[in-house]
Amino acid sequence: MALQNETNIVLGIDPGTLVMGYGLISVHKTKISLLEMGVLQLAKRQNHAERLELIFRKMETLITQYQPHAVAIEAPFYGKNVQSMLKLGRAQGVAIAAAMMHGLEATEYAPRKVKQAITGRGNATKEQVWEMLQRILHFEETPHFMDATDALAVALCHHYEMRLPVKSNSNSPTRISRAAKSASWENFLVQNPQRLK
Repeated sequence: MALQNETNIVLGIDPGTLVMGYGLISVHKTKISLLEMGVLQLAKRQNHAERLELIFRKMETLITQYQPHAVAIEAPFYGKNVQSMLKLGRAQGVAIAAAMMHGLEATEYAPRKVKQAITGRGNATKEQVWEMLQRILHFEETPHFMDATDALAVALCHHYEMRLPVKSNSNSPTRISRAAKSASWENFLVQNPQRLK
């Protein structure tokens, strides 16, 4: 992420073979703003290769238009059948490739991790995530597809993750201790009381 006095833009993606959700947030110091959220509808295209091309083109458009500092992608849910997983994996791979072509690292987050970051509960419903996003980002519109709010939640989750302090005992950074994490979380709640239900 960029320096504290700069504005960071995070692009969140909820990959799909029928609908791809996307959401962008802008972060300046402690202020988080919604830039855009929406969906790319792919169901009308019968050819899977055409759908992948549309995903790539949409990623290119979003990255060029908003110049995000980071891309966060929701990891596939493994309850689907093998064929669906293969197609979903391709969709995710195309989105990651588009990000990499622009020098951006795409970070994956499991659905449960995203829900936990936004609502404090890993088993929250999509509606509960959407309601919490409305409170945090101060928007009223109801999206036609929850894929858009899922993508927005991934972007916000990435922002929260990047704010957690890390320490390095070796070449790779590791997360801080559980006690320090707890103190960090308590400080966060003091600074963000609207996130506490």
